[in-house]
Amino acid sequence: MRGIRVLPTACAVLALLALTGCYYGPTYVPVASSKPASFDASWQAARGAAYDEGVHVTSEDRAGGVIRGDQGQFAVLISVAQQANGSVRVEFSVTGPKGQDQGLQNRLTQAYQKRMGR
Repeated sequence: MRGIRVLPTACAVLALLALTGCYYGPTYVPVASSKPASFDASWQAARGAAYDEGVHVTSEDRAGGVIRGDQGQFAVLISVAQQANGSVRVEFSVTGPKGQDQGLQNRLTQAYQKRMGR
C-alpha cells in the first residue's frame, strides 16, 4: 500500500522538475513610440518608397516638402509637411491619362510605411 502512495508523489516531483527547465521568460513585443516621426526620417522614407516602386524622381524641393517624379505615363507627387503639433504629414498622389492610379498610390504608401517601420 505504501508503494502506491510513493508513485504519485514521485511522478509529481518529476513533473515539477521537468517544468522548471521549460521557462522561456517574457516575450519582447515592440511598442509604437508616441514620439512623432521627424521630417528627415519621413523625407528619406518617402524618397525610398519612390525608389522601391520604380518612380523616376525628376525634382526634389526639400524646403517646400515636394518630390515629383513619374512612372511610365503616371505623374507622381509626394508631399511631406511638418504639422503644427510636431507630426509629419506625407501624401502620395498619382495621376495619369485616365485619372488616378490607386494601385501605385497604395504601393507607395505601403513602401513608405515599411521604411518607417510600421
